[in-house]
Amino acid sequence: MPFREINSKMVEATLAPGRKLFSQRGAMLAYRGEVSFTPNVQGGQGSVASMIGRRVAGESTPLMTVEGSGTVMFGHGGHHIQVIELAGDTLYVEADRLLAFDGTLQQGTMFMGSQGGVMGMVRGQVTGQGLFTTTLKGHGAVAVMAHGGVIELPITPGRDVHVDPQAYVAHHGEVRNKLSTAVGWRDMVGRGSGEAFQLELSGTGAVYVQASEEKL
Repeated sequence: MPFREINSKMVEATLAPGRKLFSQRGAMLAYRGEVSFTPNVQGGQGSVASMIGRRVAGESTPLMTVEGSGTVMFGHGGHHIQVIELAGDTLYVEADRLLAFDGTLQQGTMFMGSQGGVMGMVRGQVTGQGLFTTTLKGHGAVAVMAHGGVIELPITPGRDVHVDPQAYVAHHGEVRNKLSTAVGWRDMVGRGSGEAFQLELSGTGAVYVQASEEKL
C-alpha cells in the first residue's frame, strides 16, 4: 500500500522510480526527496469519453501527477481521510471526494442512471450528487475524504443497507443502488434533505458512510 495514515486527516505516500500517483491539486502538504508534480487535465487512465462525462456532470476535479523518489504528505481542508485498498475490484466514488490514488488503477466514469434506471437519475438531482460518478478499478490504494470519519458497512445478499444519501461516500463490489422514499411525496414538499430519502444498496460488497450529512 503506497499510503500510510499519519493521523485521521493526513496520509503519507511513498514513491519509487517508475511508480506514480494522482492527487487533487493543492492536496500536497509536504514532501521529501526528488518528487515532481505535474498538472493532469485528463486525470488517471480515463478515456476521452470519461473526460467528457465528467465535464457534463460538472465533476472535472483538477488532478496532478506525482512522480519521483521520496515521500509526500497529503491532506485537504481538514477533512477526515479513509484509505481503501482495492484487490481487482471497482470503487465507485464522487470525484470531489478523491484525495489521491495509485497510478496503477484504471479510472473511468459511470452514468448513475445505469444503476437503478430513472431512480439513478433522480438520485443525482435530489441529493446533489452528480449523474456521473468516478470509477477506479484494479489493484492499488485510494485515499478518499469525508466529514467526521468513515465506517465500512458490508453488503451481502438478502441484507441490504439503507444509507442517507448525504452520508454516502463510496462503495465497491457487485452492488446495485436505488433511491427510495421513507414517506409520501406530499410529506417531502419543503424538505431539502434528511431521512425522507434513502439510498438502498443491495448485492455483494461494501459501502463507506461518513459521520455527517455535510457535503464537501
